[in-house]
Amino acid sequence: MGRLTGKVAIITGGARGMGESHARKFIAEGAKVVLTDLNVEAGTALAQELGENAKFIKQDVSSEADWANVVTETENAFGPVHILVNNAGISIASSIAQMTLEQYRKIVDINQVSVFLGMKAVLPSMQKTENGSIVNISSINGLVGGAIGYTDTKFAVRGMTKAAALEFAHYGIRVNSIHPGVIETPMVTEGDAVEQIKEFAKHIPLKRMAQSEEVSNLVLFLASDESSYSTGSEFVIDGGLTAQ
Repeated sequence: MGRLTGKVAIITGGARGMGESHARKFIAEGAKVVLTDLNVEAGTALAQELGENAKFIKQDVSSEADWANVVTETENAFGPVHILVNNAGISIASSIAQMTLEQYRKIVDINQVSVFLGMKAVLPSMQKTENGSIVNISSINGLVGGAIGYTDTKFAVRGMTKAAALEFAHYGIRVNSIHPGVIETPMVTEGDAVEQIKEFAKHIPLKRMAQSEEVSNLVLFLASDESSYSTGSEFVIDGGLTAQ
């Protein structure tokens, strides 16, 4: 039997990168998965490939109306939500002096506000299951400093996780955050700073970037009943980077 058999999951930013990896892992472990993204072409193709237990929904994660629609469509297709993976996120390489207010607010909306909206939206559905798990993807930059905007919002995700964990515990809903280091995703390999990132990876204690599937294994653990006594905690997966 799969580790997520009978579970219904929503994964944001699920069309590519880590989100795609999480979706594949969840389907393999028996879950029914709704993956959301703005990339309709990639998301639709992935859901079709994954089969009848997968569904794609176009979503702007910073829209409260879109969140309500996603939860409604998920329940109509598969039933109440057991798992939410708040995976969607962006980064804009800029200094404080050069970043515009519009750029800053875009990062906040997608990386931070979306997590609040997602947890709020799934709560009534998860209450029906009395056994929910929310996994918020933060970053090592939710623990140590990094780029403006990205760091701020990833620290916020860490704090919201703890606040929600305390509030949701009496519903039987667990909330944890994952803090990845350098992961080999399209956002890294197709970005402007790919060569600098490859050079930086040489200084990671394990001497390499992580593969998306390695993060997915941790997401799977927190989504499953195997982590039934873990809530309000940070789980770091960075190859030893923050241990230095």
